[in-house]
Parts: sequence; C-alpha cells; structure tokens
Amino acid sequence: MGVPATPGCTRRAALMRVGALAVAGGWGCGPAPAWAGAQVEEPLADAVRHALRAAVEQLDPPEPSFASAEERARYVRWLTEASWRLRRRKPELRARLDFLQTVWYESRRAGLDTALVLGLIEVESGFRRWAMSRAGARGYMQVMPFWTRLIGDGDPDKLFHLQTNLRYGCVILRHYLDREGGDLFLALGRYNGSRGQAAYPNAVLAARRRWLLG
Repeated sequence: MGVPATPGCTRRAALMRVGALAVAGGWGCGPAPAWAGAQVEEPLADAVRHALRAAVEQLDPPEPSFASAEERARYVRWLTEASWRLRRRKPELRARLDFLQTVWYESRRAGLDTALVLGLIEVESGFRRWAMSRAGARGYMQVMPFWTRLIGDGDPDKLFHLQTNLRYGCVILRHYLDREGGDLFLALGRYNGSRGQAAYPNAVLAARRRWLLG
C-alpha cells in the first residue's frame, strides 16, 4: 500500500512505518516517453572496456552494510526522508524502498553522490522505470542500448531491470567523470550527449539540491 493514500495517514505515521521497515530489513505496462538526450557511442580502449564490463557484472543484492550503529541510523533517517519526498511519484511503499535502497547502494559503489544520482534520474526519466527516449535510451537513468553491446551481454531489454539500469547508469557516469578529470559539468553533458552546453548540467544540479537530505 502506498504511504499517502489513506485519509488518516499522517506524515509522522508514514515516516515511522518506513523507518520500521528499514530497521527490520523488510525489502524484499509499456515504455513511457522520456525527456532525455543520448549518450554518444565512442571508441573505448580495451583496458577501459574490460574495466567497465567488470564493473557491470555480478549484480549482488543491494544490501547495505554499516561500520557502526550511528552510520546505520543516518542511513535510516535518509531513507525515511527520501521515501517521504518520493511518495507521490512512487506511491507503492515496497517499490519505493527497493528503488531508494538500490540507488543508495549503486551510487556509493560507483563513488558517486547519491543526491546527484537522484537528481539525474529525476531529470532523465522522472523516476519512471519504463521510460524510453526518442533516441532509444531506457529506464531510470536513460542508458543507451549500445552500452549492453560494448560492456554487457548485448540484451538491451535488461536495461529496464531496476538494479541493472542503475548499475549501468552509475558506472557510465563514473566513467565520464574520470574521463573529464572530475569536471562534473562536462561529465553530465557527456552523459546526456550535450557536452559543453549548460541546460542539462544545470537541470541535474538543480534537481540534486532537492535531494540533499539532512
């Protein structure tokens, strides 16, 4: 059941429910159009291709691990607040928690800011799993199908799978950041196929600010 759907559901009660599920570890249609650009297929050195291929393989379950109780508590607070903010776009609670947990896991695995990844997803697909752009980019992070041929098994339909899409998207963004020497503006432009133009990076960075949670 979605959090906001019942008249008697208060914000406090909804947040407590999310937090309780997180502590307990209880996570267990056709494509819609998306506003997005298109990553450009570029030659990859063999070493880069092999590294990227290794990075997208072995989709372990996105189970968070924590070094301390304090770190776990911070995660639960983040998950609770992020879930509340996302409730209108993803009204079903379990799906929302699965999505946020996977974003958190994959962004950290790639060394990316989680708020940045959420901002990019908001701009690219509006948090729609089945989004597809006119250029053929797929899923939450609007990954172009050629990436599955370059560094995957060649099956673009897998880009609609939650963790696969986020794994590819985060690995690709990390690759572009490394290629641009850490320049986020250029890396975001390259991700969207609009390198050097301000509109897309500015939109993602503005969306990122909405996901900076205490």
